[in-house]
Amino acid sequence: MFCVPLWKGTFFLQKALCRKDLRKQCFHRLFPVELGRFPSLRVTHCRLSFCHTAAGSRMRKKLLLDVDCGVDDAQAIMMALAAPNVQILGITCVHGNTSVENVCKNVLRVLQACSHLEIPVFKGAAMPILGDSGISSGDFHGKDGLGDAPDSKAPGLELVQKENAAIAMIRIVNENPGEVSLVATAPLTNLALAVKMDPSLPSKLKGLYIMGGNTESRGNTTVCGEFNFAVDPEAAYIVLKEYRCPTYLAGWEFTCYNKLTWEFCDEWLAQNTSKARFMKKIFHHSYLAAQTERLQKECVAGSGFISCDSYAVAAAIDDSFIIESDQYPVSVELSGTHTRGMMIVDTVGFLKDAREVCLMRKVDLEKFKQMMMAALQ
Repeated sequence: MFCVPLWKGTFFLQKALCRKDLRKQCFHRLFPVELGRFPSLRVTHCRLSFCHTAAGSRMRKKLLLDVDCGVDDAQAIMMALAAPNVQILGITCVHGNTSVENVCKNVLRVLQACSHLEIPVFKGAAMPILGDSGISSGDFHGKDGLGDAPDSKAPGLELVQKENAAIAMIRIVNENPGEVSLVATAPLTNLALAVKMDPSLPSKLKGLYIMGGNTESRGNTTVCGEFNFAVDPEAAYIVLKEYRCPTYLAGWEFTCYNKLTWEFCDEWLAQNTSKARFMKKIFHHSYLAAQTERLQKECVAGSGFISCDSYAVAAAIDDSFIIESDQYPVSVELSGTHTRGMMIVDTVGFLKDAREVCLMRKVDLEKFKQMMMAALQ
C-alpha cells in the first residue's frame, strides 16, 4: 500500500472533506486525474489518502433496509450500523410486528440509540395488499413492537421523511443502479408495491436478501406459515415471482437450525455499553416469551436464541457468511385453508415459471457471533 497525504496548506479543505456530501466534489476539484490510476480513495479523521487497497468509501456496500421494526429488526439494524463496510441509504417501514406508525417510531429509537438519526426513514404500507390479515406478533414483540418498554426521550414522527416508502425505494435504487442490496425483514408489501410501480426495479438491484418463508412446512404463525409471508401472502408471491435479481432467502427453519445459545445471548446483553442496555430493555419481553412452552414448540431443533432478521442482514454484509445453500424455484400458496402463506419449494421442477432463489442452509456462526457482539459495542 502506498499513501500520499495532503499538504498542511490544504487544512481548510480537509475540514470540508469531513462532510460526506462534499467529499467527492472536493476530490475532483483538488485532483483532476483519472481515478483508474488510484484503486481507491480513503477519507478518515479529516485526512485524505490515496490507498492502493480495496478499502475505501467507494467500496462500501450500499444497503436499503425494509423493516417492520420488532426486536429482531432492531438487532439487525444495529448490526448493519456497526458494520464498517456498510452504508445504509435508507430504512423503509411497513406494517407487520406492529402498526406502521409504531414501526417508524421504533426505527427512530434504534437510530437514536446508535447515534445515527441522519439516516432517512420512510413510512410505507399500513396493511397487506388484500387488507388486514388479522395476524399479530404482540405476544412476542409486545404491542408496540419493542417489548412495550417506554422511552420518554424517543424521537418524534416529524423526523420521518414525507416521501412514501415504495417511491423512496424506487428513487434510491435508480440513483444507485447495480449497487444497492435490498434487505427485507418484514411482510413484503412495500416491495410488491414498488415493483408494480416500476417493473424495472429488480434489474437495478445488486441483490435481494429476505427473511421470510419456510422450507419444511413448519409454521410459526399459522400451521404452515412463517410470519412475514403469512401476513401478506400476495406480496410474497409477487416478490418471489417478479424480483428477477440475485435473491437470498433466510427461511424460518434455517434460522432455527442456525440458532445461538441462550448463554451467548446473556453474554451479548451483558456488555457494558449504552447499546447493550438499550437492547436489554427492549428485548426483555421477547426474552421471557421465548421461554414459554408454546413458543418453544414453534422452534425447530430445540430452543435457543434466534435473531431471525439478523441472518439476512449478515448475509448482505459479508459474502462469505453463507457456507451452504440450495438453489430451487419457489412460490407462495395463496388459497389453501391451512397452507395459505406457505412457501413452496420445487425440488423436482414442476413450477415451470417460478424463479430460483438461494435458500440459506448453513452459515458461519462464529462470524455471526462477532457481528452480533459488534452491534452492541
